[in-house]
Amino acid sequence: MPRLQPLSEAERAEISAAPRTSTAHRALLARLPAMNAVECGGQAGLAHLHRDFTVLAWNLERCLFPLDSAAHVAPKGPQVLLLSEMDHGMARTKQRHTTEDMARALGMAYAFGVEFFEMGLGGATERSFCEDDDNRLGWHGNAILSAVPFEDATMFRLDDHGHWFTPDAGGDAGQPRIGGRNAIAAILPGADGPICFVSTHLESNARADHRATQFDRLMDGVDRFAPDMPVIIGGDLNTGNSAPPGDDWRDEPLFDRAGARGYDWSLTPAGVTTRPSLITPHPARRMKLDWLCARGLTCLRNALLPSLDATGTPLSDHDAVLATLRG
Repeated sequence: MPRLQPLSEAERAEISAAPRTSTAHRALLARLPAMNAVECGGQAGLAHLHRDFTVLAWNLERCLFPLDSAAHVAPKGPQVLLLSEMDHGMARTKQRHTTEDMARALGMAYAFGVEFFEMGLGGATERSFCEDDDNRLGWHGNAILSAVPFEDATMFRLDDHGHWFTPDAGGDAGQPRIGGRNAIAAILPGADGPICFVSTHLESNARADHRATQFDRLMDGVDRFAPDMPVIIGGDLNTGNSAPPGDDWRDEPLFDRAGARGYDWSLTPAGVTTRPSLITPHPARRMKLDWLCARGLTCLRNALLPSLDATGTPLSDHDAVLATLRG
């Protein structure tokens, strides 16, 4: 749809008064229109992707600086951007629609889906960026920006039990949210036929088996939505997060499960993908969280794009991953 439907004051009050249970969360999630639709807008400049095209995946950590972020990636010439942690109507990002702002700056079309309706203003560092004392919309989610028009788009919900809503589910009780991890999928016209692109964000506050189950659901959704079609999946998979001591991203079972279904992980460049940022100023945090994989396409080259702008200011606590592919 061209615009997602804002939550009414009555719906916000119902959420605040609801019991913090998975049953209550599922009922709320199912009947909130904005949580079950994809907003599509912007303007694409090309009819179809080039035969060799570049795709970029980037967790923008709320997207504090949408115009600077757009200017940062533009010289790399990506025809598709797979973005996560994009704010829409949040006080910490000046109530902006950060996805739409980036799409306009880059001359692209966009698809945006809500991961969470956030009931608060975020953590202490996030609140320091707020000029308002409430969120106009309270949406946070994943997006795809494209230089070509969307043929179709959808959302896959990867969980609905209220991981960040119910106290016993494992989420942060100080950041209550309605929603759950999701994936935005879109079919785009390639030089030789349609290609499916997926932007996703797996759970950080969980173990590896939980993320593997989420990735299984994602792959099942792709097979239903875009059967027998080349596929690219990118995003913050939170690999190695909340792992027991001694474990790291190499212990995540999702890699082998995806490989068994024909996905190639060589699109992802070597190296860690996190860095200290304005919201997450933790220099000791060095993790490999961000990935690209594909099925039915050839990777020509890949690279990391550091998320420091020309002044050295970090645009995110994640660096971007890029790959140039041949369809």
